[in-house]
Formats: sequence, C-alpha cells, structure tokens
Amino acid sequence: MTDQPTLLLVDDDDAFRSRLARALTERGFAVTAFASVEATLSGLPDSPEYAVLDLRMGGASGLELLKVLRERDPSTKVVMLTGYGSIPTAVEATRLGAAGYLTKPTDADAVLQALTGTTAGVTTLETPTLARAEWEYIHRVLADCDQNISEAARRLGLHRRSLQRKLQKHPPAR
Repeated sequence: MTDQPTLLLVDDDDAFRSRLARALTERGFAVTAFASVEATLSGLPDSPEYAVLDLRMGGASGLELLKVLRERDPSTKVVMLTGYGSIPTAVEATRLGAAGYLTKPTDADAVLQALTGTTAGVTTLETPTLARAEWEYIHRVLADCDQNISEAARRLGLHRRSLQRKLQKHPPAR
C-alpha cells in the first residue's frame, strides 16, 4: 500500500505524456498514464484522487472522460489540458466539474499548482491577440487536414501560397 496520492494522466501525445508523468512522479504522485479515453475506461481499476486530462484526443474527448470520472467519484480533482484553449471549452469543463483548465504547452509546476488548489480552483485564460487567435485557428485547421496545406487553404478560403507564407511566420505573442 502506498501513501502517494494517485493521479490519472490521459493525453494522446506520447512525448508530452511521458515527460509530464515522469515530472509528476518525481513530485510524489503515483501516476497511471493512458493514451486515450477508451484505453482509460478499459484499464482503470479504481477512481484516482487527481486526474489530468487532454481535452482533444483521437476518439472520445476528455470532457466525456471527465463526466465518467465525476460520476464514479465526485471528489476526484480534475484539470483539463488543451492545445486549443477557448472560453466555451473552459466554461464547459468547469460546468462539468473540472477544477482547472490549462493551455499547452504547460509544465508540471503549473499542473501541480492547479491540482493542489493553490490557485483556489480558478485558472484564468489570457485573452489572445487577434493575430494569435488567427495563428492558432490556422494551425488547428491544418491539423484537422492532416497537415495537407492545399486542403487547409481550401477550408480557410485562402490561396495555398498565402497560407504557406503565414505558416512560415513565428507564432505571435499572446
């Protein structure tokens, strides 16, 4: 029997998941990590004390897993992570019972701060600049098109060459 707090980590990014799991283990948590909601539901034996869930994964969403975890044990403290932060998803996650909402990239200290309640359960979202919001939207559409620039340009209503120029730029400051 261990006296370490149990933590569930679900993220489809293998490198990020392994780094975060290692960092949280070093900070005293007994981490169980999964790559998808489906794998989590079939392999999770009992309810963890804490959970860190990616919002957007292949297959089911982290919000769906949040609902299941809250039904199993309402005392599980959940922090949602996302690469595509938005006010509506933050509101939905909070409404479903998430204690925090962090945008990627993030580090173990920020996750730990949100989990342990030193932020009083409230994580504020910075309002991105218009340029940053455009950059994030373009990259989200590109990811949805499996990095196909021609298809992304068609969906965005841009000329392919114009999209290529935008993609060569660095992300704007928040």
